[in-house]
Amino acid sequence: MPVDEGSTRWLEPEEMHAWLSFIAGSALLESALDRQLQRESGMPHAYYQILAMLSDAPRRTLRMSDLAAATQSSQSRLSHAVSKLEGYGWVHRSQCPDDRRGTLATLTEQGMAVLREAAPGHVRAVREHLFDLLTREQVAQLTDIWQTVLAGMRDRDGVVATTRTVLGEAAG
Repeated sequence: MPVDEGSTRWLEPEEMHAWLSFIAGSALLESALDRQLQRESGMPHAYYQILAMLSDAPRRTLRMSDLAAATQSSQSRLSHAVSKLEGYGWVHRSQCPDDRRGTLATLTEQGMAVLREAAPGHVRAVREHLFDLLTREQVAQLTDIWQTVLAGMRDRDGVVATTRTVLGEAAG
């Protein structure tokens, strides 16, 4: 299929540099966080993210569909991960009382204990690989940039991008 070169707004050199830096940096950061959690807590970053999202929710419970949206995961991938977490005793699934088709995921006390134990190492890794490398001004810029991107994606695509949006609070 031919590409219509005239209608494509190609990236400027500065934009391309920023884009490629973002792609490389986010992949390396995700990998470093995953390695740290695997090494110190025996869980992948994806499991930590699920536990953390549930810990922020009222009564530590979210609908599976909201949890999938918050973690940017497919329903089937999330269901598989939650099955594993259920097997460890960290999460419990139950039927949604007001919607027979809905399923709730709840962080158990054991899951909360595991999350509390994993959190200090995770926070150290986030600091080491991201925040300790930035000035306060850069952190503020990073926040502004990502709040703008998230707001634009929610406005345009209806994307649920943060725990706060899942919980119905304004991001920011």
